[in-house]
Amino acid sequence: MIKDLSIKKLYYSISEVSKITEVEQYVLRYWETEFEQLQPQKNRAGNRIYTNKDIKLILHIKNLLREKKYTIEGAKKILDNYSPDNSPQQEVLFPIEGPSDSSENKKEKPSLKKDLEEVKSILELFISKL
Repeated sequence: MIKDLSIKKLYYSISEVSKITEVEQYVLRYWETEFEQLQPQKNRAGNRIYTNKDIKLILHIKNLLREKKYTIEGAKKILDNYSPDNSPQQEVLFPIEGPSDSSENKKEKPSLKKDLEEVKSILELFISKL
């Protein structure tokens, strides 16, 4: 079972988020322009400060774009139904999609197991960084 993501910090810098999510800083800044849900606050100095909800969203976007191979437009459509209050497993592993054929699900099981193992390793890395 995946450990609870207990919070040790309220805010993270872009460099910390980049290390935690393994997404380059310039990509994080670009995603802000593409995904309206990703709007980190800025501190008095104008530096981005990310919350844990922002990090969960970034991991979800990363999964959609890099693992599920969605286009940015396709990921935007999925994110229209995104809720940051869902559990991290649901956000990262179970994007909201249309109903699918049961035979299609049977074909995807080996891929799903691989995806689950990869997400588990990402979450373990994330927990180790906290």
